Amino acid sequence: MRPSWDEYFLKMAETACLRSTCLRARFGAVLVKKQTMISTGYNGAAAGVRSCLERGECVRDRLQIPRGENYEICHSVHAEANAIIRASFELMDDATLYIFGAQQDGPRSGMPCFMCWRMIFNAGIGRVVFLDEKGQQQSINVKVIDRSRILSYGAPEIQTRPPAAAGAK
Repeated sequence: MRPSWDEYFLKMAETACLRSTCLRARFGAVLVKKQTMISTGYNGAAAGVRSCLERGECVRDRLQIPRGENYEICHSVHAEANAIIRASFELMDDATLYIFGAQQDGPRSGMPCFMCWRMIFNAGIGRVVFLDEKGQQQSINVKVIDRSRILSYGAPEIQTRPPAAAGAK
């Protein structure tokens, strides 16, 4: 069966995540406008910095830092950030960002973190598509979502909403 555009570009994001140099979790991102890929990214060490893969250890694991805390200790740049950094600002306006996440024991939600949401807002991206922790496709219309709610601690609720309701307030 022929995949939908969303399925197709999520598969491309899954392929991008294979380039990740993070030992804790792998993420891939693909920026698309009018069914044309404009940029890709994966989570990995900043340019010129040895990755966790090269060092053979995750600093955050060694220090027992929980997921979602103390990002400043991590050497990696998130997949979404890398895709945004490499894209033309004009092309990002109303583009769709596809995010795929995986960890050693299976899928991981591709819901962007607070830092990445801020970049998504400022880049003018119109829609974010990802798989949640259960592997269900989620779609968020960035143009209509309550941005202050996403940047509050209530944001994880958005992960469990079906695509049709994700953009509702």
